[in-house]
Amino acid sequence: MKNILTIIFLVFLVSCKTNSSKTVSIKDDVMYLSGDALEGRQTGSEGEKKAAEYIAKRFEDLGLEPKGNEGYFQRFSFKPKTNPHQKVSYTVKDGDSTITGTNVIGFIDNNVENTVVIGAHYDHLGYGAEGSLYRGETKEIHNGADDNASGVSVLLNLASKLKESNTGNNYLFITFSGEEMGLLGSNYFTKNPTINNDQANYMINMDMVGRLKADSTLAVYGVGTSPIFKQTLSAHNNRFKLIQNESGIGPSDHTSFYNVDIPVLHFFTGQHEDYHKPTDDFEKLNYEGMQTISNYIFEVISDLDDNGKLPFRKTKNESEETPRFKVGLGVIPDYMFDGKGMRIDGISEDKPAQKAGLQKGDIVVKLGDSTVTDMMSYMKVLATFKEGDKTKVVVDRNGNMVEAEIEF
Repeated sequence: MKNILTIIFLVFLVSCKTNSSKTVSIKDDVMYLSGDALEGRQTGSEGEKKAAEYIAKRFEDLGLEPKGNEGYFQRFSFKPKTNPHQKVSYTVKDGDSTITGTNVIGFIDNNVENTVVIGAHYDHLGYGAEGSLYRGETKEIHNGADDNASGVSVLLNLASKLKESNTGNNYLFITFSGEEMGLLGSNYFTKNPTINNDQANYMINMDMVGRLKADSTLAVYGVGTSPIFKQTLSAHNNRFKLIQNESGIGPSDHTSFYNVDIPVLHFFTGQHEDYHKPTDDFEKLNYEGMQTISNYIFEVISDLDDNGKLPFRKTKNESEETPRFKVGLGVIPDYMFDGKGMRIDGISEDKPAQKAGLQKGDIVVKLGDSTVTDMMSYMKVLATFKEGDKTKVVVDRNGNMVEAEIEF
């Protein structure tokens, strides 16, 4: 079925070339980028190259100037790390087993001093690269509709709006390669920028913005990296239940910009059971929600348009306090939950939580002898267990306290 839909959409793209008045929607972009024809967009693959060419053509059609070092493209070659603790080397020699990733970069030049960077990664896991949570016996394409065709599509929607308004800043749009392999494309760009980093005003990143839930919860990270962010986000919020996090450090491309002292905002609608699995397909995205997020980010950008260069502020690195685990419960936490406890957003097959009868939607309120009040308290107590340990877990299931035995 997905192959048929991909063919239909490719026909649609051809018709668009003969009808320049045809508006490409957020859903259109997601459907192409997450189609089977791109085979999961793994960094350096033919599918990723097709995605890069598609994005470059979209930039061109939107009237964005090329701002890579090869037209819209900024290529970088690297030797993959074999030790998870070693750094990736961008310095390669002939004969090395290397991978080439491609950032795609477009620019709106308003002939002013400062530039806002708007980014989203477009690579994904191919047929199930490292990081896949799929446990099937046969290879499956990981289409990555939410992760991160959603962010790229919202970026393109923002580009179409910013081309027609807001002249207090220039706007640099970057779709990054190599994010899934360790923020490689964004890290490379900040070390080899095609604009002066000193002229970068702030950076907005979108990664997994396609699954806005019924309660309209939207997470925004980096709100502490410039003093004006919190009030601006609140001033334009009449729809979302905002979960705000001050830290500029996190597992997405905004971190690379924070590390060179650029204020950042990172938008995210939460993890789900299809995360890093072949089932992350375009049919499951909330397109009305994505458009609402795009409109909200545009309003925030517009408000900041006449504020000049924003001051940068260092934030506490919360990831340094994250405990290390010897065991796992086998659940996907609901990172958007702001109530008491840790709400389960998904259950992994054949893991301790499933064996104990825990369910999606359960709220863990006690693990062992420790009360669980939030995500951090859950992680701290989980880190005290080792393989073979047994303990009790108490969950709030629709208002009823349910106790179960867990064996790690």
